[in-house]
Amino acid sequence: MNKIMFSSASVEWATPDYLFNALDKIYHFDLDPCATKENAKCDKFFTEADDGLTKSWARRSVFMNPPYARGTTEKWVKKAYDEYIYNDAAVVVALLPARTDTKWFWRYCRYGQIYFLKGRVKFLGGGKNSATFPSMIVVFNKYGMVANPNTDIFSLDHEAMKLI
Repeated sequence: MNKIMFSSASVEWATPDYLFNALDKIYHFDLDPCATKENAKCDKFFTEADDGLTKSWARRSVFMNPPYARGTTEKWVKKAYDEYIYNDAAVVVALLPARTDTKWFWRYCRYGQIYFLKGRVKFLGGGKNSATFPSMIVVFNKYGMVANPNTDIFSLDHEAMKLI
């Protein structure tokens, strides 16, 4: 496994299964638009070579954990927002660094449902250490599927939250 992938120099952070599975129980994902073959969470996924930024996400339930690089994260968040607003994506759920000081947060994320995750996520392959940054889940959805922060995965009593 590439050690740089999980260092602070990396832009790719593989989603922990427990976090994806808990969200998938609520939103029933069928597309992972920014994945590698090794870390894809859905049967339908786009790799860097496929360029998910240029593909349609219409009528899909999308989970994305985009590359976390300056300029790149904003492109993926804008794409998620645009697909939700203009291209009829049913729901887009994004695992993102909690960067409330960025332009992309205020341009796009504030229009979604935002859930800040307690503690730091321990990304797959990251060794014994958790991420060096806080994380959030941003949900853009058309059909009113709302994760209740008191009873779903965001509850401190939920098994997924105990693992973070």
